Amino acid sequence: MKLKAKGWNAHLKEEMSSDYFKNLMENVNCLYETTMVFPPKEEVYNAFELVDFNDVRVVILGQDPYHGAFQANGLSFSVSKGVKLPPSLQNIYKELESDLGIRNINGDLTKWAEQGVFLLNATLTVEEKKAGSHQKLGWEKFTDAVIEQLSKHRENIVFILWGSYAQKKGKNIDRSKHFVIETVHPSPLSVYRGFFGSKPFSQTNDYLESKGLKAIDWKV
Repeated sequence: MKLKAKGWNAHLKEEMSSDYFKNLMENVNCLYETTMVFPPKEEVYNAFELVDFNDVRVVILGQDPYHGAFQANGLSFSVSKGVKLPPSLQNIYKELESDLGIRNINGDLTKWAEQGVFLLNATLTVEEKKAGSHQKLGWEKFTDAVIEQLSKHRENIVFILWGSYAQKKGKNIDRSKHFVIETVHPSPLSVYRGFFGSKPFSQTNDYLESKGLKAIDWKV
């Protein structure tokens, strides 16, 4: 598994040639051969392929891919077309409709990614029906480096951090150069404690437009 996008390769070449990353790839490749792992192997780097380093305008940080059959497609919070919306995505869509009046039914967020929304999970793979099963393999170190490179070498990116895990992972983002939105996670367990009414989508577009950048069309 390699990144095809030139911008990412330029900034992550050193990371991807490190011993820990080589070990990570060996372990992940072995797991794909011996267990059921999601997303499909060819979609692991989908977020990177759909938006290259220099085109990232928004980062929405997730934790693990969905671990049910046919759900994960390599984009955080996104599911493949035709798949029932998971509860967190249902709540994201409820907030989007409340915020901007946009009603989405399809759960595939590819159209967001194509506009520069980088839908990054902290861990890029997971075993079927075992949430968090590929944590501690080394993915978190890699995605920390991804965030660090974006923070350091880009400017005016909106980072959307939902929940304590994402907020902790994004603690080193340079907030003098970027705009960070933090609320509780959109899961049913926390959604009423500050996610609903937080207006992340209009906040994002207001910031982008204030910097002379094009707003995101959140309709999928």
